[in-house]
Amino acid sequence: MEISKDVKYIGVNDHKIDLFEGQYIVPNGMAYNSYAIIDDKIAVMDTVDKNFTHEWLDNVAEALGGRKPDYLIVQHMEPDHSANVMQFMSVYKNATIVSSQKAFNMMQNFFGTDFSDRRIVVGEGDTLSLGKHTLTFVTAPMVHWPEVIVTYDSYDKILFSADGFGKFGALDVDEDWACEARRYFFGIVGKYGAQVQALLKKASALEINTICPLHGPILKENLGYYLNLYNIWSSYQTESEGIMIAYTSVYGNTKKAVELLANKLKEKGCPKVVVSDLARTDMAEDVEDAFRYGKIVFATTTYNAEIFPFMKDFIIRLVEHGFKNKTVGFIENGSWAPTALNVMKNLLAPCKNLNYLNNNVKILSAMNKVNEEEIEKMAEELTTEYIAQNGETANKNDLSALFNIGYGLYVITSNDGKKDNGLIVNTVTQVTNDPNRVAVCINKQNYSHYVIKQTEKMNINCLSTEAPFSVFQNFGFQSGRVADKFENINVLRSDNGLVFLPQYINSFMSLKVEQYVDLGTHGMFICSITEARVISQKETMTYTYYQQNVKPKPETEGKNGFVCKVCGYVYEGETLPEDFVCPLCKHGASDFEPIK
Repeated sequence: MEISKDVKYIGVNDHKIDLFEGQYIVPNGMAYNSYAIIDDKIAVMDTVDKNFTHEWLDNVAEALGGRKPDYLIVQHMEPDHSANVMQFMSVYKNATIVSSQKAFNMMQNFFGTDFSDRRIVVGEGDTLSLGKHTLTFVTAPMVHWPEVIVTYDSYDKILFSADGFGKFGALDVDEDWACEARRYFFGIVGKYGAQVQALLKKASALEINTICPLHGPILKENLGYYLNLYNIWSSYQTESEGIMIAYTSVYGNTKKAVELLANKLKEKGCPKVVVSDLARTDMAEDVEDAFRYGKIVFATTTYNAEIFPFMKDFIIRLVEHGFKNKTVGFIENGSWAPTALNVMKNLLAPCKNLNYLNNNVKILSAMNKVNEEEIEKMAEELTTEYIAQNGETANKNDLSALFNIGYGLYVITSNDGKKDNGLIVNTVTQVTNDPNRVAVCINKQNYSHYVIKQTEKMNINCLSTEAPFSVFQNFGFQSGRVADKFENINVLRSDNGLVFLPQYINSFMSLKVEQYVDLGTHGMFICSITEARVISQKETMTYTYYQQNVKPKPETEGKNGFVCKVCGYVYEGETLPEDFVCPLCKHGASDFEPIK
């Protein structure tokens, strides 16, 4: 397969494998990807699994057309990628291995040699010229082993991403990318979200046209889709709105409670209810769903003064993979001494930012009327925001939404007649209550100011403390004139036709502009309220909370220069140009301060 004029695919498909890494069911096999870059000098990117030595070496020889390779670049030392290093070096005796120091240390363990006479050790930012193609190496420790590097080809703008952006499944099988990539990510890479985020930050500085992973298809089109999903997964955000119910049941009574809850959630507008019997499903699929959806209910029986083994195994896997940022509820069952709820909660104690429901369910052997009422209350608590988001079931005159206005951070949405737009503001104030009036100040340089002045309507989205930094990047660090800020968002609309955010808000208000005041650099829009909905009871995102808990801490240690007070971007140098504009948030030099 030709990836570009000079880059060839030389990997293999494995349809004999039943369990990947000894635990993950792979009904459609696996691909072990390898690539050849053919230039004045030739570089082979990684090897393949030990079961495909001769097939792979044949692929190498065919791609090279009689030429000999100069380099073998080893990005990752897992045996499914490095098993044929010795064979390659035995066949091509003049080749040199290019890899990280930690990888060479591992080669000593795997092969009994670190190739000290035939190697080039590379680290962050090192380069290798093949002719037209210059390769730049980027360290990616713990994505998902400590020795990993990824490689960027600046000529063809290809990122060789090691295990990043990989998936289960052979290349000769047509299947959805996201499903098996998600299961792969959370099963194998998921614990190392912070490290993936660091790699994505490095990748954002590169112009990438193609991603070549070590598993799964080569990605050439709609790269924003894949990058967006990886950002969601590695920052442990909610990918899909919905609720998962994971349960075990011995005699069927816990199952009855789960089925009743599932039906009530659907009746109350939950967009997706996923029910999993942990004793009968693929545990890797269950882990995937637990990370995918924002809410989960654990339902199980007391068993040997603990919990049923499948539930214990499930929770342990979640904790080991960095489970966080979820709303959690419990259904426990026990005939004489129920302990399941406390056991489950204790097992989940290491997980960060779990929001526990106020309404849980305690069954004594079989369901009764009290349990049915408990399930009703649990369903109401879980679906509060779905009811408020639905135009038919929402209370559209809930002026308690005004109580969520503070010195916080908000997304103001508008529409210019062609596309939706949004921006971050921190100046929203209730100015009167009879009639209710709200004032919003917007910088005149923002495109939203122009749009709202023309259309005289907007929505205020009150951000909650759940909002990740990516929300501020999307709505605050780029202009709606040139960017589609809702490109990867499934939008919801209020009665005025404008968007309100489907996630990360506790309320929104639709406003009609009644008066405009010119304040010099800013314009003040004084507005009446045409619609107000409370979405959830989560706390409002204040400016202080954003600064302390959401905005990334700038990496300034050992650096000399200036740091952006808005987004944390670091400019290294003795002086900061007066006309300098932050490449991330687009704020000027006045918003930078010296690194102390």
